[in-house]
Amino acid sequence: MGRVDGWSEWCLIGIAAQGGTNIAFQGVIADVDIELGEKPFESIAMLSGARVVKFMPETDTTVTFTAYPIQAGSGDISAATTGVGFYDLLHSEDIAQPTSIPVTLARDKYRVCILWTDKTTETDATAAIVAPTNNGIRFVAADGHFISAKPSFTDGILKWVVKFKVPPRDSAGAANIMIESVYSTSTTYTMTALQSYTSTVKW
Repeated sequence: MGRVDGWSEWCLIGIAAQGGTNIAFQGVIADVDIELGEKPFESIAMLSGARVVKFMPETDTTVTFTAYPIQAGSGDISAATTGVGFYDLLHSEDIAQPTSIPVTLARDKYRVCILWTDKTTETDATAAIVAPTNNGIRFVAADGHFISAKPSFTDGILKWVVKFKVPPRDSAGAANIMIESVYSTSTTYTMTALQSYTSTVKW
């Protein structure tokens, strides 16, 4: 495999409910924006002219998708393999046809993983990538919630803007966000596959 100069054109996106299967959503998503949380600080001026740094907590991360699904939801979220809609991620699933998803009080936890790789035959964002045959970089965020799914028809085609929000750490202080990569031109290295997402396993 030759040198990778940049990741462009396509990526793989997997979304899993806690305790459910990884659902491939790249087929209905056109754009993704990852607004990683910041680790802010401010400096406090002393009378001598010196400065003292005051650190503030790391902020939440928001992932925004621009998508073009043709259904309201993907059916059985615990078992689906292909994502075809988003409204059930915000509220609750409906496994029947016709699909009917009313607003609910549900606040289910989800994991979002996004994989860029030069392994063009790969279809699963959670898969292992072995270099130097292939290279890749992956963003993973677990224990987050979908906070909005808004349809729009202003440009003549139905599109949805979907937002997923995740805190940097859980209530025990464990990380909710990970970015990993593998790159090599000669030596073999493996970016391992993600495990199934459960209440005790994030990746």
